[in-house]
Amino acid sequence: MKKTFYDELKKELTDSILPYWEKHAKDKSTGGFYGSIDNSNKCNPREYRSIVMVSRFLWTYSAAARLLRDASYLDMADYAYRYMMSAFYDSYYGGMYWSVKADGKPLVTRKQIYGNAFALYALSEYGAALKEIKKEITPAKIVMEHSLSIFNLLEEHAKDRQYGGYWEARAQDWRETKETKLSEKDIDCDKSMNTNLHVMEAYTNFLRNLPVVFPEKTKERKLVADSLEQLITIHTEKILSKKDFHLNLYFTKNWKLMGKDEISYGHDIEASWLLWEAATELGKKGLQKILKPTVIKIAEVSLNEGFDGTSGGFENFMLNGKRDTTRIWWNQAEALNGFYNAWELTGRDDFAEATEKVWTWILTKQKDRERGEWFNAVDKEGRPVKKEAKGGNWKTSYHNGRCCMELMKRM
Repeated sequence: MKKTFYDELKKELTDSILPYWEKHAKDKSTGGFYGSIDNSNKCNPREYRSIVMVSRFLWTYSAAARLLRDASYLDMADYAYRYMMSAFYDSYYGGMYWSVKADGKPLVTRKQIYGNAFALYALSEYGAALKEIKKEITPAKIVMEHSLSIFNLLEEHAKDRQYGGYWEARAQDWRETKETKLSEKDIDCDKSMNTNLHVMEAYTNFLRNLPVVFPEKTKERKLVADSLEQLITIHTEKILSKKDFHLNLYFTKNWKLMGKDEISYGHDIEASWLLWEAATELGKKGLQKILKPTVIKIAEVSLNEGFDGTSGGFENFMLNGKRDTTRIWWNQAEALNGFYNAWELTGRDDFAEATEKVWTWILTKQKDRERGEWFNAVDKEGRPVKKEAKGGNWKTSYHNGRCCMELMKRM
């Protein structure tokens, strides 16, 4: 791996990604964030706002403060936390609404499990940052109690104790609902890969950060660890196809496949390293030994099928046998994490080369050098797809900020 890699990652994080969102994302008139930012950095003040967006900002700036030991990044995290708790928090039923209107009034009040997982992911990072960086013990405990509350709600209302895994969505009062789909690109289903993947991600972070604020809560940490280990099993036994080592996307309650014939290369490579992160956090050597070949195989298939070695770009998906070669920003970020993780596990030159080529693609094609940040989407020649928003409800500082921080930590 090239010697300048760490410095390039840090520069991209601190000079480009983090300042961009601090400058453009805040809607100071409402105390929230703009739900849409176009490629000329023009913000739409009327667009709705999602819990996913707010959670991703909260996580990114909390994580940056901890990694860089810089309390100034917590200004953005504090802003996101205030908005989350004032606009999205359901003080009666608990948990977070899926979305609010531009004025902060509830829009979609159901409890999308994906959204609540991201809130848990972010809150646990923020609580740890308050304790470590600001030394604010009481606020850190309040935030971590919110994390624990969401974990308990997910375990009580979103966990399927018969067939395993977590439901796609619940109603505002946590009862069953037929309206479950995550976005217009998804379908109504009982369970999905995407939701269960990010519940696993959230539980991994919660397991790591709970003892930072509450070292005495050993019983609670054991409950998180048990559920996290169950989620690893769900991914390897129910979600992952042992035939081709792709992750299937949509399921009935008893894990029968639903919907379209689609391969999501970005989710495959993301799952490869998130599975390994979860197993590593659990600290069970036997589990890691069993899981390691699977993690490597998923990354290998992603390398062989989703990576364009000529350009360095990582492709989008395969739908009904037709390949979409668009390079989406988050796919590039997760390819960076996944190939680097696979290189660490194997020492293989092909994974190292892929990591460096994806990074070169990002800096030369995915990044908007004129107006900042990364383009949402570019074609295989590197031409921006201008209709895709630069930022908003799905595109924030999370995927690309995380890939920089993840590799910096590992280096």
